[in-house]
Amino acid sequence: MEWPHDPDGEEGSEGRRKYGHAILAKKIDEAEDFPLSAEEYVSAYGDHPVRIDYETVVSVADIFDHVDESEFADFPEFHRALGEALREADLWPYRLQHA
Repeated sequence: MEWPHDPDGEEGSEGRRKYGHAILAKKIDEAEDFPLSAEEYVSAYGDHPVRIDYETVVSVADIFDHVDESEFADFPEFHRALGEALREADLWPYRLQHA
């Protein structure tokens, strides 16, 4: 896919140092952007790449295809919704180990 910027460059995953949630979160200002509309976020960043793991890059829009909420009241709500979406889309590379 042709990305508007390199997913591993300074605008993307900062040289592959930041993945998933971190990439999504750094696009917003917690103090100024809430309440946040999912539609506006996707309109602004939908074609941006998000590195999930060392071999997987998807667009912001691909992740938001799995987001049920249309608006987020605050950052914790945004973060939870995106975590659920990543898990639903099987884009969450971390697995919990239960004892």
